[in-house]
Amino acid sequence: MRLTAPPSHRTGRQDTEGMAVASFVLGLVGLLVLNIVLGPIAIVLAVIALRRDTPRRFRAWLGLGLGVADLVVLALLAAGQGTASWSVWGG
Repeated sequence: MRLTAPPSHRTGRQDTEGMAVASFVLGLVGLLVLNIVLGPIAIVLAVIALRRDTPRRFRAWLGLGLGVADLVVLALLAAGQGTASWSVWGG
């Protein structure tokens, strides 16, 4: 006896589209705030979306690039200022 209805459609491909968009958005936001957290998350989501053959491949590649850029910005800040955060006042 089946208690639930059978699934009407698979959501796997739609999930990868969301992952690609999320990696792009998180990578973009990570350039400004929380790059140590958002950069790696953007990278992981982009890689998963690409491995699952997302139809939004370009968006996933942008998310991957922005995630890497987040970590590069973090490394440059740490090397240049000796800190891992932005400073508005330059001090």
